[in-house]
Amino acid sequence: MFTSSAELPVPGSRLCLYEDGTEVTEDYFPSIPDNAELVLLTEGQTWQGYASDIGRFLSVFHELHEGLIQAAQQLLCDEQAPLRQKLLADLLHTVSQNIAAETRAQDAPWFEGLESRFKNKCSYMRYSCESRIRSYLREVSSYTSMMSAEAQEEYTRVLGCMGQKLKYVQYNGSYFDRGAEAGDRLCTPEGWFSCQGPFDKDACVSRHSINPYSNRESRILFSTWNLDHIIEKKRTIVPTLAEAIRERDGREVDWEYFYSLLFTSENLKLVHIACHTKTTHKCNCDPTRIYKPQTRAKKRRPARKCQRRACTAFAPL
Repeated sequence: MFTSSAELPVPGSRLCLYEDGTEVTEDYFPSIPDNAELVLLTEGQTWQGYASDIGRFLSVFHELHEGLIQAAQQLLCDEQAPLRQKLLADLLHTVSQNIAAETRAQDAPWFEGLESRFKNKCSYMRYSCESRIRSYLREVSSYTSMMSAEAQEEYTRVLGCMGQKLKYVQYNGSYFDRGAEAGDRLCTPEGWFSCQGPFDKDACVSRHSINPYSNRESRILFSTWNLDHIIEKKRTIVPTLAEAIRERDGREVDWEYFYSLLFTSENLKLVHIACHTKTTHKCNCDPTRIYKPQTRAKKRRPARKCQRRACTAFAPL
């Protein structure tokens, strides 16, 4: 083993810890634990830690290669570090699946337990998302009985408008469809979903991700992920909508605003179960958007008196 950086065999080379890429300086060298693994880097080379070792696996294949799987399996057998074992196991779990497959004929195990009407993965994933959105609409509808007889009519009308729009957009099933347009889906073209973090955070610090298209287990696990309402549905949105209808006093409720809060990604975050915070969100609807802006009636100008010459032109002979 080298005793100092001065004894490195290649001018300009550096030593780094294999575990995390920390550069080993002359001062740091004496504190290195026994049997630590080191990487010798020549000038211009970089090392990001052993995770980059596995990253090299991922970067060399675009299709499933049996040799890659065998190599990873051998590494896993020989590996002792727990975190590296997990990374290799996750890699094997991912590359051993038929992510690119779409139809029953291509990946029959993925469809186990599903109705025969689902012929491809995208159709089931769309159905899965549509079912969630439909359940939200049913919850909003169940509030009708709590309205007074006078307000029920308007509440039912608003529900009808929301239902018609949902039918038009197919209940936003495209959110889970990897074949949908980029702006209409919440995943990559390959089907990878990333957790968007708790309602009060900008991102997921744990970087949760999943590909329900990869295998049956991931498809089932994805059902535990939530479409979480930032402004809460039951505690805030529906009661605010009901109150707006009761207190409208000639004003028109902006049902499209409430529609966006209840059924669209404007107020929905896809979150891993660990990021689904069960506390009160304490977020309120925007009071300036509850009613549609009232348009002022334009004052009618007094009609001009027709000049005798203009009127006589149309006078009967």
